[in-house]
Amino acid sequence: MRKIEKEKKVVKLMITLYCEKKHKYKEKLCNECEELLDYTHKKLTYCKFGEEKNSCKRCSIHCYKEDMREKIRRVMRFSAPRIIIHKPQEFMRHMLK
Repeated sequence: MRKIEKEKKVVKLMITLYCEKKHKYKEKLCNECEELLDYTHKKLTYCKFGEEKNSCKRCSIHCYKEDMREKIRRVMRFSAPRIIIHKPQEFMRHMLK
């Protein structure tokens, strides 16, 4: 699987976990989280660095709008530690990349 596709999968997992725990949506994402997921996938798809990209946090070009950047930070802060418990296989796969 390509690096960008892996990033998309991890972001989706984190946003889904966030939405389930914070917004209590189980079957699908709430509108706010769906919008964030679409936005992040679009940014990953059109990333200037492509398969050579670092993490967005370490990127020299911040392409996210400020409000979206804050939303994804909130999701990451919440979901990252919880992935260890809820999806340990995905956590290990992400950490070993």
